[in-house]
Amino acid sequence: MDNRKPTPVDSRDDIMQATSVLYDEEKQDNGTSEPVIDDSPFEMVRTAVSNKDTPSLPCLTFRSWVLGVVFCAALSFVNQFYWFRENSIVLGGFVVQLVSFPLGYLMALVLPKRQFNTFGFTWTLNPGPFNIKEHVIISIFSGASVGTAYGIDVVTIKRMWYKSGLGFGPSILFILTSQIMGYSFAGFSRKFLVYPAAMIWPAQLISVTLFRTFHETQSLGNWRFTRTQVFWSCFIVSFLWYFVPGVIFPALGFLSILCFAAPNNVIANQLGDAFNGVGMLNFSLDWSYISSAYTQSPIAIPWIYACNVFAGFVIIMWIATPIGYYTNTWDTQLMPLYSASVYTTNGSVFKIDQVMTDNGMLDEAKYASYGPLRLTFTFAMTYGLGFAGLINLIVYIALNYGANIVKQLREAHNMSEDVHMRLMRTYKEVPQWWYGVTFIITFSLAVVTCQVYNLMPWYWVIVATAIPFVFTVPIGIIQAISNQQPGLNVITEFIIGYARPGDPIANVTFKVYGYITMAQALSLVGDQKLGHYMKIPPRHLFIAQLVGTIIAAFVQLGVAFWLMDTVKDICTPEGYPFTCIQANTFFSASVIWGLVGPERMFGSSSIYHPVLYLFILGLVLPVPFWLLKRRFPTSWVQHIHTPLLFIASGFMPPAPSHVYTNWFIGCFFFNYLWHKYRNGQWNRYAFALSAGLDSGLAISGIITYFAFMNVKLPEWWGLETHHCPLAAHGKASA
Repeated sequence: MDNRKPTPVDSRDDIMQATSVLYDEEKQDNGTSEPVIDDSPFEMVRTAVSNKDTPSLPCLTFRSWVLGVVFCAALSFVNQFYWFRENSIVLGGFVVQLVSFPLGYLMALVLPKRQFNTFGFTWTLNPGPFNIKEHVIISIFSGASVGTAYGIDVVTIKRMWYKSGLGFGPSILFILTSQIMGYSFAGFSRKFLVYPAAMIWPAQLISVTLFRTFHETQSLGNWRFTRTQVFWSCFIVSFLWYFVPGVIFPALGFLSILCFAAPNNVIANQLGDAFNGVGMLNFSLDWSYISSAYTQSPIAIPWIYACNVFAGFVIIMWIATPIGYYTNTWDTQLMPLYSASVYTTNGSVFKIDQVMTDNGMLDEAKYASYGPLRLTFTFAMTYGLGFAGLINLIVYIALNYGANIVKQLREAHNMSEDVHMRLMRTYKEVPQWWYGVTFIITFSLAVVTCQVYNLMPWYWVIVATAIPFVFTVPIGIIQAISNQQPGLNVITEFIIGYARPGDPIANVTFKVYGYITMAQALSLVGDQKLGHYMKIPPRHLFIAQLVGTIIAAFVQLGVAFWLMDTVKDICTPEGYPFTCIQANTFFSASVIWGLVGPERMFGSSSIYHPVLYLFILGLVLPVPFWLLKRRFPTSWVQHIHTPLLFIASGFMPPAPSHVYTNWFIGCFFFNYLWHKYRNGQWNRYAFALSAGLDSGLAISGIITYFAFMNVKLPEWWGLETHHCPLAAHGKASA
């Protein structure tokens, strides 16, 4: 299902935001304690955030510019490079926090302190010791590069599947307008989402704590190693190890016990395969499948939350999917058990050129002759679960956080400025007209780009823009308090799907401007709250965010064009590992919601109409657990968080089905055993270890690509990754 988060991903706070509630009912401060003089009225903020500021600390310095730009460009390159690969990974913000820390200190030691005068502006390469504000602004610079721009999905499928390339110039306009327009909505909503003390944004408190740990705790104490030493040790091990599963022995990424035991049994192949099966007993020694782009690092989520996510995966993939498939629901046995592709009624792959006009629209007569679109059971069900998950999240938040949200909204309206707002008065605020000009420029360019390059009619840009205009503040309030962000992608797909059926490119373009603009705005608001807590001058923050976004857009699009131009058979199975697995799912969504349309796919006459009623499941599921928590507040029921049960379905497909199993095994070792029995060691080293393993893998993957791109290794069994060949075919045709 196409439910990829935007942007932003993926510092540790982003990971927590996407996969869990940061502060649980059992740990949260559901109200205000007695007011504390010159401090936040909220205990969790007082614990994490300093109530002091040093306005004289330099922030946007030569060091922060250099490191910010370098990390932004580097992460943009790495994350976009891996986005095209089947085993995609994401380097997150914690890598930047960790690596930029010693580099900043090194620059403070070696750079000259001579002052320069440029056009009357005095500046220096080295303003003194590397400080916490420089560290924060570097992370904000690179924050735009953590997630790949959603618009690149559109550029990719338009070129690779719809065979109508957009060109670099129009593509960069499309990506910049969709990414930067969010700044205007972020700026307009500051008064409601950043300034009030009641808008806590709990995920940002993790970053605040980490920054303060780096800068306020310098001594080794009783520990033998620093975090930096652990990072580089893990980096080297991960870098060297990836040569084994990445080049020499790729089969280590897919150790399917069932397929090895019964290679000629169709059911064993289907249950054991990771590509076209459900991944039972399929293990991996490749870190890219343990810490993947779909799950993130197994260290980044508390054990209880991991259990919730994995329980949802087991229910969906290991119970519901086999039942639906082997009972031949919707004739799914004509297709593979698990796939993100779309099919015809006889189980062959659906060819869009058979049903399209020359101008890229649906030809209804050809479609009627060719036959209706068919989906695998899992793919169809995950769309229903998408509706259920959205409703479930809203009900869950209302039941568990509703009273707190109402209370804090009242306090936000009546509460006087807290200490952090008063301290921020020292700095010049970003004028509203900056955001107004940003909106006018990006909106105008979006209208021109969509109209001139036939992405969608100009008036639909207005409709798409109205969605984030309406929803940014209310959804931002929910996220600021509960740490959950209801997604609007399903709503945008429905609106344009019914309004312009038969137009796949307009569908995905509308989704980018209608959904991603709001998601980008809330990501930027989260960074603004981080800057608010860390006392970063607002104008410096605005510049860092804007420049980082522009750099990321050019680098990511450049990487995308380079790979599409140079990699043979890219976005096909023959192009492994560059199979564009995420873009393939995005393409399938464009066919389902755009080319064919929601009325034909899910209307009352469609065989898939019943999946819409899964919203009832989302509506009622949180209620019994909420009642049980109130009745038995100290029982095991308190650990059940129903929104997390739907997390896996958002990525199934396109994620290889064994990633959640191997991720959960990693969670067990790192976040249960290590956390429980060596807690102090875990607190000090866990995230340094995670960042080191991720970074070493990422760099090793790029080097092996260039080093072995023209090298043909001797053929042997270990080079094969597909050891369950019978799973690729439907049971009826196997």
